[in-house]
Amino acid sequence: MIVIKEILRAKGLKKTFQLSAKQRKLERTKSKTKVAVNRLSFSAYEGEIFGLLGPNGAGKTTTLRILSTLIKADAGDAWIDGSSVRTQPEAVRAKIGFLTSELKLEEFFTPNYLFDFFLRIHQVEPAVRERRKAELFARFGVDEFAEVKVANLSTGMKQKASLAVSLAHDPGIIIFDEPTNGLDVLTAKTVTDFLVELRERGKTIIVSTHIFSLIEKICDRVGIIINGRMTVCDTLENITEGRPLEDVFFDIYAQEVGQV
Repeated sequence: MIVIKEILRAKGLKKTFQLSAKQRKLERTKSKTKVAVNRLSFSAYEGEIFGLLGPNGAGKTTTLRILSTLIKADAGDAWIDGSSVRTQPEAVRAKIGFLTSELKLEEFFTPNYLFDFFLRIHQVEPAVRERRKAELFARFGVDEFAEVKVANLSTGMKQKASLAVSLAHDPGIIIFDEPTNGLDVLTAKTVTDFLVELRERGKTIIVSTHIFSLIEKICDRVGIIINGRMTVCDTLENITEGRPLEDVFFDIYAQEVGQV
């Protein structure tokens, strides 16, 4: 009997934000608060790509920021390889790599400097550091731009450099928020191919996206989030039952909000 190890378990996560007058106007609401994540629970397992699928504003980014210890949940907890994001954030950070388009590399520095700085924080030995740098920089074509300031890199190269830095310490759990957002098709393929390669190495990968084709291409299981709630969570095969994921999603969306 094959036992699959549970790497991530989220239980009852909830996060509420205060809304400014401008935000209330944009949200077309009189409420001064918004529940971004509403009692969210799910698990992810070793050696799989788990996708969080939902429209903009569904709570995907907030969920990943909680899992990455960037913000604290108002209620609930999540455990990453046994470490609590609420009570053991430093242990969680040592185990994960996190990449989001909202987190930018400092533009004054070079990829070479940032990579070394990040691994010094993780107390990685120089020999290992150089080996990891050579591997990742070559993999993403960053080596030719290693001494170019981030400010002078193209958008695609900035994303590749960010990816290399995020994976510098060889984490077992990788969390990506909208991994292909804003990328050209060639860079997007480089990123998605690498995610599949990481899965083959036994890594656990959590990605959030609103792109159906990305989920269908790379994910083993998927959780559909609408208005901060997990509406369905299962293998892609069980959720779709042979139908296009887009059709299934809009059926679920119509049931949840009463419109498409």
